[in-house]
Amino acid sequence: MAELDLAEFSRSLVADVQATADAEGTTTPEAFTRRVFEDLEQAGVVSNTFTAYHKMHGHEVHGYGIGESGESLDLFVTDFQLEPLESKLTKAQTETSFRRLLAFVQRCRDGLQQHIDESFDVYDMCAAVEKALTEVQRIRLFLLSNRVGTATELPASEFDGLPVTHEVWDLARQHRHATSGALGEPIMVPFSPPLPCVSAPSSEEDHSVVLAVIPGEMLAELYAEYGTRLLELNVRSFLQTRGAVNRGIRETLLNAPGRFLAYNNGITATASQVDFVRGPDGEPTHISGVHGLQIVNGGQTTASLHYALSRDKADLSHVRVQMKLTEVAPERLAEIVPKISEYSNTQNRVTQVDFSSNHDYHVDMQRITRSLWAPATDGSGQETHWFYERARGQYTDELAKARTPARQRQFKKLNPTKKKFTKADLAKFVHSWNQLPYHVSRGAQKNFVEFMFNVDKAPPHVDIQYCQRVIAMAILFKAVDRIAAIHGAGSHKSVITTYTVARLSAATDRRIDLDRIWREQDLSPVLEAAIHDLCPRVMRAVTTPLEGNHVGEWAKKAACWDAVSRVSWTTPRALTAELLDHSLDEAALAGGIGAEEGAGEEAALIPADEWYAIERWAKETRNLEPWQRQLAQFVGRRLELEQEVPETQAVQALHARNEALRLGFTPDP
Repeated sequence: MAELDLAEFSRSLVADVQATADAEGTTTPEAFTRRVFEDLEQAGVVSNTFTAYHKMHGHEVHGYGIGESGESLDLFVTDFQLEPLESKLTKAQTETSFRRLLAFVQRCRDGLQQHIDESFDVYDMCAAVEKALTEVQRIRLFLLSNRVGTATELPASEFDGLPVTHEVWDLARQHRHATSGALGEPIMVPFSPPLPCVSAPSSEEDHSVVLAVIPGEMLAELYAEYGTRLLELNVRSFLQTRGAVNRGIRETLLNAPGRFLAYNNGITATASQVDFVRGPDGEPTHISGVHGLQIVNGGQTTASLHYALSRDKADLSHVRVQMKLTEVAPERLAEIVPKISEYSNTQNRVTQVDFSSNHDYHVDMQRITRSLWAPATDGSGQETHWFYERARGQYTDELAKARTPARQRQFKKLNPTKKKFTKADLAKFVHSWNQLPYHVSRGAQKNFVEFMFNVDKAPPHVDIQYCQRVIAMAILFKAVDRIAAIHGAGSHKSVITTYTVARLSAATDRRIDLDRIWREQDLSPVLEAAIHDLCPRVMRAVTTPLEGNHVGEWAKKAACWDAVSRVSWTTPRALTAELLDHSLDEAALAGGIGAEEGAGEEAALIPADEWYAIERWAKETRNLEPWQRQLAQFVGRRLELEQEVPETQAVQALHARNEALRLGFTPDP
């Protein structure tokens, strides 16, 4: 794989950050922080991240996040330089940054929130940190820098009994991450003592298989450390874990841990390299370590072990899990792993869905967008591409193939970085248009999983017009994002943007002319003026939670969308004149979400007893949100009384049912 020179990568990074900061009216450190957040979230390293800058004597912080399972508090400090190659990030500077970050944690615990105005972004951050300190099991500190660090590994420490780890994401590490072609840094696991194994000889040179039994406690700890990074080669496995603890697995772990090996199907894993202890005959007898470990089937088993250990304090010392481990040549991972996953993963309703980059939907999107020229609107006559990054790192890869500076400049001219978008971006654009902002607000990975589930449920016809309209959604989203920054959205800009797009889509009944946006590669002055009027109203609703006191958590709830959808706003007369006569059905179906019409009838086809069963199951497993449980009971009651189910409630109830089915709920036959 071609690699982009570190110096060129650095120059490109600075230019991209500066362009983003100028376009969004923000600082370069904040633009850089958000960029790294997106990369780390797509790689499964972090989730639920928010930027919020605060600096006082002795402490400094640029953002925070709460880990996917709610068990880690992540805090970030940024070092961004316009001339990053002129100096190194020294060990002393690194240690100072981490000390200042930990000092912020200390001051949050001591009540820093009380001294900050509630209208500031930092107030939410302090409140979230103070609350998290009573709930999480670990703290992770991140230093994000565009300089090369001289000390990138620092020993763990402790804060109030909580383990504290330190991660340095310097220029070199980001460069490796961008050019590796993998989703994230390989997970390397040593086994001490080595695991006994049985080797199964293979006639194929590109892979080999061994069978082993792994301690349940070790598997739970691996998930605690790496989370969904263990599952990133197969989003289907990630889907199984969404906070779920399968009831049967939980009961076995609590009441009969010694029988777990007999009852459970175990896990299927892959690795790019397996280190063996060999016997006198040269055959493998034990596994001493694995490189690039990925679990491609058994995500629910793995997550359930973790949750049983952390939530139920279950004793896993007697739990053993069978493991089929396939060593796959790195260059064949993308080809072989999806097949291993597809053929081994047969125990739930979503097993036939292929969520990888090789899904037909993404292949078609890439094929069409690569040959799709966006109209020139700047008077230059130079048409350009919107570069769809089907697999992470494709843009950097293509840039690296243009080996001379002149060719790289030409590539960037035809494929501007501001017109690059990823699978996660695509899901964000489409779900915002289709009025699902609470899914977007739950983070890139969760939103993408939901998006792909909907694509499989109602596959859109991906042709030139479809791609043009999706790109128009991207142009609309980016314009709203810029406007939200102008109105002071701050660290809440991402949620303000998705909710504003959704509210605009709802108010206009999806009749905004996306084809016109594509042709003009911009919004009309009338549409832009309407967004300027709407955005502050949406912002007030989103930043004034009716449930809890944390905007980020409030935005993830359908109740937040209910509040925003009730925001008083009438489509301006000038904009109404620009709207189409009909909704753009093809665009509305992007991602499998159509209009709400018919949802009530669909909900009525499901027996009332099943809705009640969902409500009981959700209460027992704590998988769904309380409002989703109540909604299931509401629908069941309406059907029992032979009353119609309102369309709005039916749409949300059907989504709750789909989520329950994916998390392990099984209807009675």
